[in-house]
Amino acid sequence: MQQNDFTTTIRVTETPEQVFNAINNVRGWWSEEILGPTAHLHDEFLYHYKDVHICKLKLIEVVPGKRVVWLVLDNAFNFVNDQSEWNDTKVIFDITVKDGHTELHFTHQGLVPSHECYAICHDAWTNYIQNSLYQLITTGKGGPNAREGGFNEELLKKWKMQAV
Repeated sequence: MQQNDFTTTIRVTETPEQVFNAINNVRGWWSEEILGPTAHLHDEFLYHYKDVHICKLKLIEVVPGKRVVWLVLDNAFNFVNDQSEWNDTKVIFDITVKDGHTELHFTHQGLVPSHECYAICHDAWTNYIQNSLYQLITTGKGGPNAREGGFNEELLKKWKMQAV
């Protein structure tokens, strides 16, 4: 049975190393509301967007200039019934060179059309990758979600994170 994981691809003239560095600058393209390190193997970080979405991720594969993989350790949305939809899914960034361009193939493995969040997550990931990350790579400035007030102590305790 085919899963139909969410995927999208961008092509740029920048080097694989520049694309890799932009991916790891998560605050520069996904959200300024990130807690924790986001660039090295085994790093764990917390993503937070208002009262809509929070998730904890871990870098499980980091190959400079070629690949980054995040594992979703825990996740919560305010708009779905099944809060486990993202749990244990993988967010994969594969970087290759084709025809003189660097290609970034993004896959959210486990984000499938049968999930309640799929339509909203499809549109959100498409925007983050096709627009914000693309702009960060090509111009040096992405369009991440702005900081909305930070992480309160209750939130940090629940998600087992510490303020930096």
